[in-house]
Amino acid sequence: MKVYLSVLLTIIGFAACTGEDATSKTPTVLTDTANYTTIQWIDSVKDVGIVTKGRIAEIQFKFVNTGEKPLFIISAKPGCGCTVADYPKEAIVPGSEGVITANYDSNKGSMGDFRKSISITTNTKGTANHFIFFYGKVMTVEDSAKQKLAADTTLHTNSQQQ
Repeated sequence: MKVYLSVLLTIIGFAACTGEDATSKTPTVLTDTANYTTIQWIDSVKDVGIVTKGRIAEIQFKFVNTGEKPLFIISAKPGCGCTVADYPKEAIVPGSEGVITANYDSNKGSMGDFRKSISITTNTKGTANHFIFFYGKVMTVEDSAKQKLAADTTLHTNSQQQ
């Protein structure tokens, strides 16, 4: 009997220690269809251009709550380990804008062209899952300088011909 009581008290103790976070709200927010809203992505695809190897590129994706209920971003999950995503943890009121920020670490990615995605989960009508994308090219400092010089030379030559 004492063993059962000890086990029960241990379980209750662990349950009491768990704090509420965004994931604990997930079942409630996602199942409360009466409070679903709509989202409009201002920009869901971004060209980050050339990222010099060793640098971190910051990309911001803007959106608007176009519905009549609060918008909750439940999660923002990058498709790979070279990207970290941050998103608003509080409700976005109707008519307000929000931003999801991605940080792409070029040290963790490979040289050359890249295309990355982030899966966003929200309390929106139609679908709770959205995808945002960014792409660019990782180059060394030397290659980046060579490409810029070639582009400047071409631009100068074209302007003289006109």
